[in-house]
Amino acid sequence: MKQFLTFITILIVIVSFSTVGYAQKAAETKPAEQKSAEALSEGKIEIKVDKNQLSGGGKITITGKAPAGRDVYIEVWSEKTVRAARLDSDPDPKTGKRPYIFYMTDEMPGFYKLILPEKYKSVLEEEKAKGKKWSVSEIIKKSGADTVYGYPAKIKIDRYQTTLWASIIGSRGTKLEPMDEKENKRRSMQLLKARFRSIGAIFSSNLKIEENGSFKASVELPSNVAPGKYFVVAKVDKDIKSEPVVIENVVSFPNVYLPNAGRTVNIFWPFLLTLAITTFGVVMGAGGGFILNPVLVMLGLPHTVVAGSVMPTVLFSQATGIYNYSKIKFISWKLGITLGLAMAVGGFIGPKLTELITLEQYKFLFGWVLIILAALMFWQTTPKYLEKNKKEQAILKEFKKRAEESAKKKSEGGK
Repeated sequence: MKQFLTFITILIVIVSFSTVGYAQKAAETKPAEQKSAEALSEGKIEIKVDKNQLSGGGKITITGKAPAGRDVYIEVWSEKTVRAARLDSDPDPKTGKRPYIFYMTDEMPGFYKLILPEKYKSVLEEEKAKGKKWSVSEIIKKSGADTVYGYPAKIKIDRYQTTLWASIIGSRGTKLEPMDEKENKRRSMQLLKARFRSIGAIFSSNLKIEENGSFKASVELPSNVAPGKYFVVAKVDKDIKSEPVVIENVVSFPNVYLPNAGRTVNIFWPFLLTLAITTFGVVMGAGGGFILNPVLVMLGLPHTVVAGSVMPTVLFSQATGIYNYSKIKFISWKLGITLGLAMAVGGFIGPKLTELITLEQYKFLFGWVLIILAALMFWQTTPKYLEKNKKEQAILKEFKKRAEESAKKKSEGGK
């Protein structure tokens, strides 16, 4: 009897282990559909992309499945960050006073896209109709995306209390205390608009959602985006979201990434443009920056980076120009040094002021300066002006005389 009980005990233990093992194996071999259903019931979202690597940008198709009957939103952003800034000088609706607060961050993603469900296409159209008065916060509010607007809301934003005079001379002013989470989120939306400027650069509404929760969307990474990692996350709200999917973008020569501009450019085009523009500019007694600036802005580069990057190009052209003009004795050093001192002061104010103005203000000011200069130069070349201005005629004759003497000396030296 004792042996029989021992046998029964051993048999029970064996059956118990077998049952546990079978249950574990069954759990491991559950159909994918069953696993997916369990994941969705736990508030998770499945997501995948058709490619995980791009070369110089390209189109990505995003598919997945979320809890049925819910709106889905997709955020896409780059690991590379750039600077974004905005001067808040709009009058307060209640008091009429201008705050003059300067907001700036170095953590703005170089690329950001919030993909909305198709049914919110009308929201984007309504905001586009407002022209320059369109609002990121209004689009997010009307499309129900407030709880899913995530990455930019968390970036660090510095703010400075400035004044009208300080903004004119380019000062950032006094640094203020950090903002709370809600205010930081609101200001990040304003900086998004300041950085990307257009609705299409931030939002799209091509996200198709089926009744069972399946969804599909696409996003286009332009050829001028940064190299490195891009993150894709699908969300229903702040708690129900997918794990990030990572996409790698590769950039190869002659395309070069400009970190402070947040863009990739084919380096040959700026080289050829600068060669042609500088040659023409030096003929006119300048470095060509007044032509190069608007051309590079039209190519899509930030006006702040263009203004700063053109400065060293002027240095190179001016150095060779000074050398050649000094050889033919066309330089008045007293006048040059006087003008140089004034330029030194302007060179201190200019960079700070450029940071505070918008692209539209930059284009407006630069455009008017060029128009006025062009009008003055055209007027000074009219026959009537040249006839009345004997001094101008004398200068032209002197230049011609010196040029002839210089050419004569060169020919004699050659013999």
